[in-house]
Amino acid sequence: MKAKSLWPAWMVLVFTLCFSSACLAQAQGEESEDTRWFSVDAINEGLAEAPEDMSLATPRETLRNFLELTDDEEFTAAAHVLNLSAFSSGEQQERGAELARQLAEVLRRGEWLNASNLSGRQDAAIEDPSGQNPRAGEPRRDIEVASLKAGGQTYDIRLGRYRVEDDDPIWLIMPDSVSAIPLLYDEYGPSMLEEYIPERLKASFGMLKLWEWIAIPVFVLIIGSVGWAVYSLVGLVAKLVPSGARSIFAARIKGPVALIVMSLVTQTLLDYVVSFSAVATTTFRVVLIAVMAWGVGTIALRLVDTIMLRMTRRLVGEIDDTKPKDERKLLTTLYALRRGIILLTVIAVSVYVLSQIQLFETLGLSIMASASVLAVLVGIAGQAVLGNILASFQLSLAKPIRIGDLVIFEGQWCYVEGIFYTFIRLRVWDERRLIVPVTYFTSKPFENLSVKSAKMYRSLELVVHLSADISLIREKFLEYAEQEDCVIENHKLLLYVTGQTAHAQTVTGYLMTSDPLSGWSAEMNIREKLITFIRDNHPEWWPREVMVISHRDVTKGHGTNNPKTAKTSKDDGEEKTEKTGDDAPESAIEEDRDEAEEDRDETERPDSDAETEDTEKHEKPRRSADSEKTVKARRADDEDSTDEAERSDDESSKR
Repeated sequence: MKAKSLWPAWMVLVFTLCFSSACLAQAQGEESEDTRWFSVDAINEGLAEAPEDMSLATPRETLRNFLELTDDEEFTAAAHVLNLSAFSSGEQQERGAELARQLAEVLRRGEWLNASNLSGRQDAAIEDPSGQNPRAGEPRRDIEVASLKAGGQTYDIRLGRYRVEDDDPIWLIMPDSVSAIPLLYDEYGPSMLEEYIPERLKASFGMLKLWEWIAIPVFVLIIGSVGWAVYSLVGLVAKLVPSGARSIFAARIKGPVALIVMSLVTQTLLDYVVSFSAVATTTFRVVLIAVMAWGVGTIALRLVDTIMLRMTRRLVGEIDDTKPKDERKLLTTLYALRRGIILLTVIAVSVYVLSQIQLFETLGLSIMASASVLAVLVGIAGQAVLGNILASFQLSLAKPIRIGDLVIFEGQWCYVEGIFYTFIRLRVWDERRLIVPVTYFTSKPFENLSVKSAKMYRSLELVVHLSADISLIREKFLEYAEQEDCVIENHKLLLYVTGQTAHAQTVTGYLMTSDPLSGWSAEMNIREKLITFIRDNHPEWWPREVMVISHRDVTKGHGTNNPKTAKTSKDDGEEKTEKTGDDAPESAIEEDRDEAEEDRDETERPDSDAETEDTEKHEKPRRSADSEKTVKARRADDEDSTDEAERSDDESSKR
C-alpha cells in the first residue's frame, strides 16, 4: 500500500525534470541565436527596394557595396546599408540618401579603410590558426569598422548582423553609428576650400582626387617655406643673443623648432583650410605626430646638453685629469644621467606615437604582448646596439673610467672626453679624437693613469763615460728637478747608476710628478738641462768608442805613456823623443801600431810545416818589400815627429 502511494510522486518528479530540460534547451537555443544576430521585426521599411545585385551577407561585402555605390553617387541605394530603425518611415526615405553621402565623406577623409581587412565569413568569426586569440572560432554579431574622434569624444562606426524572422541575416551600419554621422560629418566633411574646386577636378584618379594630386605638392611647398623661415629666424635670434649657454642652446634648436612649427601649421591647415582623402590625411597625421614628438624630444635633449655644458665649464673646466677626482666623477654621473634622460625620452615618444597612430590595433595586441616574439626580434636585430648600451651603463655604474681620466689605450695616451650610449670619445694627446665602440673598449685591457691619483713616478736615463762624476750629476739633477713646478715630493728625487758596459755607464733619475702629461714635459726639460751641462762643462764625460792600438798592458808599465819608460834615444843617427801623457809624439803611437800589426801578423802566420816551398819563395820577396816600405815610412814619421817636437819646444821657450 505504501509502495503504491510513492508511485505518483516519482512520476511527478520525472515529468518535472523533463520539462525543465526542454525549457533549458530552448532557452540555450534562443540564447545561441541571440549571439549570432539581432532579431528584428523589420528593416528600413521606408526605403525603396534594394538593388538585386546588392549582397549584405558578410561584413566585407557590405562595406565594399557601400563604398562602390557612394563612389558612383548612388546614395539612395547606399542608404540600404544603414540601419535606419531610429527614424520613422518618412524620415528614412528623406534622410537615408543624405546620411549615406555624409558617411561616405567621413569614411573617405577620416579613416583609411580597406574592405579586404574585414571578415569574409557570414558569422564574422575570428580565424586564428595559431590559437592565441581566446575568441577564435566564436561567431560575432557586431564588429568595428572605424573609430573616429569628434569634439573630444570617440565614436565607433560598427556593423551589426540583423535577421527578420526566417530571412537570411544581413550586415548593416548599426543605429548608434548612424546617429553619430552628422557630428562626424561636421568634423571630417569637406573644407571651405573645396567649395571653389571645379567639379571636373573632383573625379577620382587612383587613391586620390584630381585636385588632391595638384594641391598636395603646393601644400608641401608652403609648409617647407614656413619651416625655412622659422629656421632662419631662430638662427638670427641665436646670433643676437650674447655668447654663452643661451646662444648655444638657441643655435642647437633651430631644426627642432622649425619642424614643430611646420607640424602645427600643417595640423591647422588640415583642420580648418583643406581636407584631403583618408590616404593622404592619415599619412600626414602619422608624419606630423612623429615629427612633433621627435622635435619635442630633441629640444629636451638639447636643453640637457646645454645644462651639462654649463655645469662642465663651471665645475670642471677643461676635460683632463688635472681636476679633482670628485669633479670628474660628477661629470661622469652627468653623462650617465643624460643617457637615462635619452632613454626615457625615447620610450615616452615611442609610446605617444604608437598611441596616437593606433599601431597596437594595427599590429595586433597578441603580437605586441608576446614577450617571446619581441625578445627574439630584439635579440637578432639589435644585438650590437643593445650590447653597447648595456656596456655603457656598466661603465657608468662601475666607473673603471671617468670623464677626464688619462688612459693608455692600444699604446696611445688619451683623455676620456665622453661616454655615450654606443661609443666612447677619446682625445689623443695630439688633439685627435678616437671613437671607440663601448663593447670593444671594455673587451680590451687599458691602463688608467688617473684611477686613484693623477700623480706619476717617472724616470729618465743618461749614458755617460766611466770617468763621469756621478755625485756632480746627481747634484745637478736635484737642482733642475726642483725648478720644475709639476715635480712634487722632492724627498723622492733619486739618481743612481743602473747599468754599466766596458766603455760607459747608465745613470737613471727618478722624480714624482703631479700628472702624467706634465711629468713627461718635466722629464724632457731635465734631460735637456743635464745634456747642456755636460756638453758645456764636461764633454769628456760623453761615451766614446775605443780603438785598440796595442796589446800591451799599460797597468804593468808596458805602455809608451808610462813615465818610468819615457826617454830620449837615437836610432840610425836620428833623434826620437817619447813623452808621457797627452804630449806623447805621434811617432811612438805609430811605432806601437806597427808593432801591433807585426804581432798580429805573427799570430795569424800559419805554423804548419806542411807548407810547400813554392809558397815560401813567393812570400819572402813580398815580406822584404813590405819591410823596406815600413822602414821608410817609419823614418819619415820619426823625422816629422822630431820636427814637430822641436817646434813645440821652441814655442814653450818663447812663452
